[in-house]
Amino acid sequence: MQQDRVDRDEIKRVFELQRRNRTALKATTVAQRSETLLRLRAAIVARAEDADAALHADLGKPRMGAQHFEVQAVLADIDETLEHLAEWMAPQIIEPSPRFAGNETFIMYEPRGVVLLLGPWNFPFGLTFEPLVPIIAAGNSAIVKPNELQPATSRLIAQIIRDVFDESQVAVFEGGIPVAEALQELPFDHVFFTGSPAVGKRVMAAAAQHLTSVTLELGGKCPVIVDDEFPTDQAAAIIAGSRFFNGGQICLAADYVFAPRARVGELTEALSRQIDEMFYIDGVFQPGRFSRIVDARNHARVMDSIDEARARGATVVRGGRGDVSSLSIEPTLVLDPPAGTRLMLDEIFGPVLPIVSYDNLDDVEAQVDATGKPLAVYILSNSRAFVDEALLRTSSGGVTVNGAMTHISETRLPFGGVNSSGMGRYRGHAGFLELSNARSVFRHA
Repeated sequence: MQQDRVDRDEIKRVFELQRRNRTALKATTVAQRSETLLRLRAAIVARAEDADAALHADLGKPRMGAQHFEVQAVLADIDETLEHLAEWMAPQIIEPSPRFAGNETFIMYEPRGVVLLLGPWNFPFGLTFEPLVPIIAAGNSAIVKPNELQPATSRLIAQIIRDVFDESQVAVFEGGIPVAEALQELPFDHVFFTGSPAVGKRVMAAAAQHLTSVTLELGGKCPVIVDDEFPTDQAAAIIAGSRFFNGGQICLAADYVFAPRARVGELTEALSRQIDEMFYIDGVFQPGRFSRIVDARNHARVMDSIDEARARGATVVRGGRGDVSSLSIEPTLVLDPPAGTRLMLDEIFGPVLPIVSYDNLDDVEAQVDATGKPLAVYILSNSRAFVDEALLRTSSGGVTVNGAMTHISETRLPFGGVNSSGMGRYRGHAGFLELSNARSVFRHA
């Protein structure tokens, strides 16, 4: 069992050790950083089955063996980085302006320094190791704190890090909030946090005490906008696959759906059929096909949100039942919850899908604007004019058209949020740039 005892002297010792090692890491070559990433890759491959078992033990995630998507996502990031690291690390030559012709101008990419990496609980393996890849690639050191809500995965992450790295390059501290708070008292060069907007505010406030730069990967209410003519069954498959993945506990999940008013009934029926196919056998819910809710507090939060929407006039079309003993909630469809309910104000982070009828994109723009810029917008339309108008009327960290969450899978696209859904970008080259300082150099001839 993890302890929340905080050994500040040990934390400070490791932090100072990494600070003293910054120059040596900054001087590492492409070959040296690549070799480090290859060691990490080999360790993850060797423990892939263990990762699958730990994720099942912690969150009840369906067993996938060595092909678990959290493992494979990390390996894909490592492979992309290994392929391009030499070109990323090379100085970027800049043609000087005419008045400085003949001089040498370029941008060199140096590491930020000592990075604090705070892992999330919803994808505790993938979203801890994925940011570690650009941290290493850019020549930084890191202190990693895995999320304490997933103890089996946290232990595994700690074992892998200690097996692969010297603590002067990457170290790990397990524990709960007191450990995170003790770490944030130190003047890190950069903080990388994945989690909720509420905690992100506290992380940013702590970083501000040292003027530390931050990458915040947060969330928000990601809408799906369905147009008048997009095929109903195709829309239902896309939406259900996104909303109910990982029990809805994903920052990129389809948080609610805008359906044309005349199509609400047919889309609701199609979504219900999708839920039956995905999670029921002969009308009986199969919790084993579904990640459980992380803890009793979040179970109560989601159930209370359903109850509040029902009490204020929303129609619970299906689902709405939960079992706190197994931390399960059946996939739930809620029709037209009032705008002031928690289902429409807060990120749901559970297997509940509000369906909101709309008449035109004015309705969509007003609702999206009311809850802050989301991490993603999903547009289901074969009309380029409709897509362009929806893009104009909304703002978000990313967009997938005629799908959901696909943009994060393309490692060559920057991933991140905007305003309340986060700041900073990573994945692929964007991650290398995010964890680097772009240093401008002017050399007189």
